This record gives sequence, C-alpha cells and structure tokens, in this order.
Amino acid sequence: MHLSLSRSAQTAFIALVALSAFAQQSSQTPSIPSTGFAGLDQYRASRIAVFTDDYGQLARYREANTKLGPPSAGENRVVFFGDSITDIWKLENYFPGKPYVNRGIGGQTTPQMLVRFRQDVIDLHPKVVVILAGTNDIAGNTGPMRNEDIEANYASFAELARASGIRVVYSSILPVHNYTERSKDFFAQRPMSRVLELNKWLKEYCEKNNIVYLDYFSPVVDDKGLLKKDLADDGLHPNDAGYRIMAPLAEAAIQKAMK
Repeated sequence: MHLSLSRSAQTAFIALVALSAFAQQSSQTPSIPSTGFAGLDQYRASRIAVFTDDYGQLARYREANTKLGPPSAGENRVVFFGDSITDIWKLENYFPGKPYVNRGIGGQTTPQMLVRFRQDVIDLHPKVVVILAGTNDIAGNTGPMRNEDIEANYASFAELARASGIRVVYSSILPVHNYTERSKDFFAQRPMSRVLELNKWLKEYCEKNNIVYLDYFSPVVDDKGLLKKDLADDGLHPNDAGYRIMAPLAEAAIQKAMK
C-alpha cells in the first residue's frame, strides 16, 4: 500500500528526523582533538568533566581552606602552589614543624591555577607563596599554549600576590629525562628548548621585579641537559632523592623572600 504525505506532513517528518539525529549526536561524548600523544589524549579525555564543571578545581581545597583558618599571631605561613610536582610533595617530611601549606593539584596548567589563586593562596594570607608551574602548559594538558600566554599568567600571579601583600618565590621549571620507558611520553611532550626559554624569561622577570628566583633546574640537570636519571623514575616527577635536593633550595628562597 502506497502512503502519500501532504507537503506539511513531509516537512514535519523531515524535521523530526533531523531533531532525532541532533539528539543522538548531542548525547555522544564530545571528542577532543588529538595531540599526537596517546597518553596525553587519554588524560585530556578523562578530564572533560573537570574542564566543564570545575575548571580550576576549586572544590579540591575548599573544605581544607575553611578548616585551616587564618594564620596565628607570628605565624610565617607559606603556600606551595603548583601542579603534581607540588601536589605529591609531602612537605611535612621535608620541612618538619614549618607552617607550610601544600596547594598543588596534579595536571594543572597556569590558567587553571589562576582560577583558584584567590581561594588557595590570597585568602590563606601567607607571608610567601612558592610557585612552581608551566611544565603542563608546555605539554598542552588544557590545550596548546604559547610561551607568551604562559608568561602572561606568571605575571598575573605576581601582580595579584603583590597587591595582596604576599611575597613571591618563582621556581624554575624542572628538566625532564627520557632514560626509562615510562619517561618517554613526558619527555616528548616537553621540549627542553621551551623549558629553557621559559626559565630564562622567568629569571629575567624576577630580576626586574624584585622577586626571588628559585633555581631548581641547575642542581638537578645532568651533562646532557636532562633531569638526572636517579631523581625521577618517570622522567618528570621527583622522587625522594629529587625532593631532598629541592627542599633546602626552597627553604633558602623562602628565607630570602621573608627579609
């Protein structure tokens, strides 16, 4: 039996088909352009909910900040602010008895850190903030980043801190290595030329703006210009030996900033 439709019915049918196709497409997980690195692609895909629901991950430390409260009289509070290299650093083991607060979040880039700078640094009223960031920007964790954009975010951190009476310690970006199988992806995502360029800019910025520059890079780099193999099993994140080199350098920089 042949069923003929009126022109209005045909139009309604076509609209219904189009709406159904749109709904099906909208229900699918949004795709993210490939970075060329399978591990990074997988990481970025796993972070879609974070990027859309809480880009700066303000929820991570909100409760802890409330419990921490303001510094006590005479307390020289210091906030360590950064990405995973800060996040996994057990400060209490390396700075026993010090009022040092860890506000690192693994995987973050400088634009994400800017979103939470007020909550996780300014509102805690530290005397000093030690900032270590940039390696994930180079890798492209939240998308491609030009050096100029990273530098602008560095400057914003310093300007916000200064306006709030907080002294800044800027840490150099650490080198990476490719000496182990686990390290090869991290290394490929972070060209050493960009690490060197950003560290050069950061050091000069600190000199021009009377900010303490914390050089982690020089003591941990080997004769090939890479991170010493025994300081990071995955080529990126320091192990205990790495943090034992970094801790006294950080303490000296903090004391210099306090003066």
